[in-house]
Amino acid sequence: MTNDYDVVIIGGSPVGRYAALNATQLRAKVALVEPSMNYGFLEHHVISDIAKLAQRLSETIGLGIHLSQVEIPEKSPIAVNWQEVMQYAQGVVLNIQAQNSVAILVAQGVDVIFGTGQFQSSPRLAFAVNDRLLRARTYLLASGSRPATPEIDGLQTTGYLTLANIWHFLAAAAPNIPQNWVIIGGVPQSVALAQTLARLGCHVALIVKYPYILPFIDPAIAQLLQAQLEVDGVHILTQTPVTQVMRIEDKKWVQAGDKAIEADEIIIATGQQPNIESLNLPAVGVKWRGRRLVVNDKLQTTNQRIYACGDVIGGYDFVNVANYEARIALKNALFFPRFSVNYQCIPSAIFTHPMLAQVGLTEAQANRRFGSNEVLVSRCYFKTITAAQIQNETTGICKLITLRNGEILGAEILGAEAGELMNIIALAISQKIKVKHLANLSPVYPSFGEILAQVARNWSQQKLNSNITWQDFLEGFFQCRRDWNL
Repeated sequence: MTNDYDVVIIGGSPVGRYAALNATQLRAKVALVEPSMNYGFLEHHVISDIAKLAQRLSETIGLGIHLSQVEIPEKSPIAVNWQEVMQYAQGVVLNIQAQNSVAILVAQGVDVIFGTGQFQSSPRLAFAVNDRLLRARTYLLASGSRPATPEIDGLQTTGYLTLANIWHFLAAAAPNIPQNWVIIGGVPQSVALAQTLARLGCHVALIVKYPYILPFIDPAIAQLLQAQLEVDGVHILTQTPVTQVMRIEDKKWVQAGDKAIEADEIIIATGQQPNIESLNLPAVGVKWRGRRLVVNDKLQTTNQRIYACGDVIGGYDFVNVANYEARIALKNALFFPRFSVNYQCIPSAIFTHPMLAQVGLTEAQANRRFGSNEVLVSRCYFKTITAAQIQNETTGICKLITLRNGEILGAEILGAEAGELMNIIALAISQKIKVKHLANLSPVYPSFGEILAQVARNWSQQKLNSNITWQDFLEGFFQCRRDWNL
């Protein structure tokens, strides 16, 4: 019996549609099963930029620059029209959705099927949806994830929001947006959300269980970002367990450590769990552990005909990482499975202000793998860059992690245009371009690209000083031997 498709994609996330279009470019016959779609992450990006503009406008007023139509008193907060903000964000989302719309998918030859289905193994592997059996050579899970709910006393009865539904709530509530928020959990998206709400005039408390926010990055950089959030008005409680949530009259209360915090609304952002419960994966031999699907480096599940990509396999929800995984998984699913994922040159970013971007190994990871004697770390601060001074974006640091031979192992950047700058470093890593070539860059002046050339020149000087110090040590050692006739 022949297969109906080359690949059936079980979607429900943006990466599902991306994978479907990518599969058609590989001349595959593809079906996309999609129960629903959530573009909330795009709304956050739009609203985050609006918050940044509001902050900059407030700063210009502090400099004595006022709007021509109306005089705003010094040091007054910028009033935010939430209804117009949400309408603008939704308009942007609609424009983005149109680029990956069902009409475009169908025009490219994708068989789009709306509904929720499940795998069946008998009499042969297939995916059942809407009274149809979809048979394919391979299958790709791109169903995304949803917020996981922690065990907190009183949480269910009190009520809460998540990163998945916060923007729909704000759209419905506008213009009467709650002013007091408690965010429980320190995932990248919740850290950015806390700053966005604070910059738009809300009172925000962010509760995390670690000693500082974002424990997977350099502690000094995390603490610098944490300080910026606190300047913006976010009240951060670290190493603080949440033991109870309750409602008293029309207010919600969160017991965090020894503090009781009043809130209009609570957001839960402690982690994600994959959307796999309804797929009947045990029947086809697909295993998972905790909140992660078991996949190999070719993105095959424990059923070799079923692949997976994106946050359904665990980890944080980074769109570019999910799209990279989709390309690898599709090439393996449609052809011979010989491509392995390599995250060394895939950057990620957290859309705070200033932005935080990272690629490759951290300093701690590099030291563990290669030894501290073989690793050189170079730093450059944004305050030394002309463009940063002009635009008043001096908060930030660029950190480059390399081997002594100049091979770039990783980088972390906190600062303006960090995402764009990190793309260049990621390209250098992927093409094995050594740090000395970055030092030879002549970026447009003034621009934030100067910091890449500067941090690379700092590395060259550091390497030179390191070599001279070692040479001086050897010369001194042998001189002592000669003096003592050894």
